[in-house]
Amino acid sequence: MKLGPGLLERIYEVCFCHVLSKKEIRFSSQEKVPIVYDDIKFEEAFRIDVLVEDKVICELKAVNDHNPVFDAQILSHLNLAKKYIGLLINFNVPLIKNGIKRFII
Repeated sequence: MKLGPGLLERIYEVCFCHVLSKKEIRFSSQEKVPIVYDDIKFEEAFRIDVLVEDKVICELKAVNDHNPVFDAQILSHLNLAKKYIGLLINFNVPLIKNGIKRFII
């Protein structure tokens, strides 16, 4: 992305989705995922930032420091959404390739 670090996560999400649209890649943003626990269905348990081609969960961040809870979050999202590939993308880095972490379960 050409924006560089220092903006709000939501700005990066909108621009990320715009790039996907330009490339005609299917995606949904803020996808609601229900959870069933103990026979109780929680309709909006969490939201996936961006789901690409109904396969890849992209969790977007704009933070100074990586927190291990981000890894746990995307792993939980992958398990609960029954997906197998995830990308944790931190846009608050000078070089975007250094802000991408891939998860496969």
